[in-house]
Amino acid sequence: MTANGPAKEDVPGRSGARRRRSFAKSSWWQGLLGKGTFDDRVDVRPDITTREAVTLLGRSLKLITEAKGLFLCKFLLQLGMVVPGLYLPWMLRIVVDNAIRQEPFDTTEVRLPPFMEPVQFLAEGQTPMGIMLTITVMFVVMLLLFGSRMGGLRMDLLQGQDAATQAENQLSAGGSAGGGIWGLTELMVNVRLTQTLANRLRTRLFRRLSRMPMTALDDQRIGDSVYRVLYDAPMMPNLVYDLTFTSFFMLVSAVANLYVLQYSYGQVAPELVLMAWLSVPVAFACTFPFSGPLRRTSQNKRAAGAATTNTMEESMSQIAAVQSLGAGERERDRFAARSSQAFQRERYSLAVVLISAAVAFGALGGAGIYVTVLVTNRIIDGSMSVGDFATLLGIFAQIATPAGYFGAFWIKLQDVIAAVRRVFFFLDFPSEEDRVGGTRVATIRQGVTLEHVHFAYPSDPRGSDSLGKKALRDVNVHFGMGELIAIVGPTGSGKTTLAYLIPNLLTPTSGRVLIDGRDARELEIGSLRRHVTYVFQEHLLLSESIRENLLLANPEATQEQLAAALATAGCDDFVEALPHGLDTELGRSGDTLSVGQQQRLSIARGLVRDSSVLILDEPTAALDPQTENALVAALKAVAEKRLVIVIAHRLSTIKNADAIVFLEDGVVREFGSHDELMAKPSGAYREFVALQTA
Repeated sequence: MTANGPAKEDVPGRSGARRRRSFAKSSWWQGLLGKGTFDDRVDVRPDITTREAVTLLGRSLKLITEAKGLFLCKFLLQLGMVVPGLYLPWMLRIVVDNAIRQEPFDTTEVRLPPFMEPVQFLAEGQTPMGIMLTITVMFVVMLLLFGSRMGGLRMDLLQGQDAATQAENQLSAGGSAGGGIWGLTELMVNVRLTQTLANRLRTRLFRRLSRMPMTALDDQRIGDSVYRVLYDAPMMPNLVYDLTFTSFFMLVSAVANLYVLQYSYGQVAPELVLMAWLSVPVAFACTFPFSGPLRRTSQNKRAAGAATTNTMEESMSQIAAVQSLGAGERERDRFAARSSQAFQRERYSLAVVLISAAVAFGALGGAGIYVTVLVTNRIIDGSMSVGDFATLLGIFAQIATPAGYFGAFWIKLQDVIAAVRRVFFFLDFPSEEDRVGGTRVATIRQGVTLEHVHFAYPSDPRGSDSLGKKALRDVNVHFGMGELIAIVGPTGSGKTTLAYLIPNLLTPTSGRVLIDGRDARELEIGSLRRHVTYVFQEHLLLSESIRENLLLANPEATQEQLAAALATAGCDDFVEALPHGLDTELGRSGDTLSVGQQQRLSIARGLVRDSSVLILDEPTAALDPQTENALVAALKAVAEKRLVIVIAHRLSTIKNADAIVFLEDGVVREFGSHDELMAKPSGAYREFVALQTA
């Protein structure tokens, strides 16, 4: 007793509650049930309710429409595999009772099912050897057609529990419950169906990811996107099979065998029929409570796997910085930590599966013992024959398999649902593909106008209405065709944001971007982009030949067009000096070229597109003065037929522009030519130039 009352330990039930709270807070239990914290930036609320899981399953079934013909063919082939499963147990009974023990037909209360009447007609009245010959011929025919049914045929590789190796299997997975001619045909159809569904889904997901808004692309990790396309999407076809083929034929097998059991043994041993009917709901009731924990652990293990992929992608893409900073050991440790966490999540997931399986199989095992004792007693009292024991073993095996399947069915789906949710999250994410229709842009003749444009980046990368940093405020400018426009201002003033608005890479928070007087939001986005080329500050080159890099912008470009673009961008000299000229293969991201050469080649690629509007972000940043002067002169010539917009800091690039937009804190402070703006004694642009030349 303390001064304030009884000690907490003495309160009845208090110590048990504390132990439960302590257990709930343990790292193992939190890892098993709780949500992990990984490096997701866009998909940050991954929890799935049971209702959402059911909705995801329904949406997954729509994949069937992607390959209806193959799906129907697979269904009919699998339907044929039901036949041998019905005949084999009764053929075994005839062998035991009528051939080996030489008993006549219909000596017990057990009736042969109707589909066995032709077999009885052929075998009845024959000698034991004749009966064996009849059954053997039937068995050989079934063996050639359907195979031994001992494991069937599968197109699988050895795999672990991790999502990556499972996904590799699922990409070309296929199988048949049997073998022989029938099973081989079903296997080949199944593999083709799987590949068709998986390829179309992951292609659609890749397309969707590549068309996300810029604000979301800046936050979405590349490694996570790779993981979703390569390891999450391939799980979908197998989910569809579980929901359709496997469930349907398990149900058909269970119902058919339950009917046979009722028909032949309903009067002799009604307890067997009752046990058979109860097997499915009992197995499901034993495993359903584990569905929630398994959903969470499956989501966490995939998020952890994606985080590992992110770490590798980031380190390897920035390997030069890692090596120059001597950070190799630290990056190795970071990768090892992420990898270890992914393995830990796999173990948590496996633990839930093992626990649920133990409960379900324990219940079914107890039922099996009861059935064995019951059948043995019926054989002893003469109401069943020895052959009935073999028949019932076969029937109950074909009832127990569906019962075990449906018991584990919901549990098995939880792992795949996590992958499905990760796929559908980005299939549903707002994308440029959502902008259907609109007016097609044939050409741009007048220019671009920004009218009272405001822009603020969303505080939530998933596209919510909550706004974060304001980048532009009430911008009103007009850029006419045949002009070279320079966008100038301090770092962070909104220059790139303004340029992104023109090809509709970003959409104004308020106000309008007008292309020839038409709101860009009302234009067909693909045709708009065909007439606006954006050359980014980063040198985004493919690890392909120079020719392939140029043709990326315009696959129809002729040799003359390629040569003209290279000459305008000042690339012809170094390209001709390369061993294979235009067909020289570039290294990773073009790193076999100097930074200046990469920059000029990026500009040449933009010129190859021959669009009405050309936007260049810091095009002269890595060029020497002589090369810069030549490029600026070339751009002036190019601007005679199009609108050229240059984002720049260098005075030598800026002063040759026809007009300069000076931005500061997202506001257009001044607009005019270099001479006009320099004539203002206290102008913002003049102060900027003074700082540049100081």
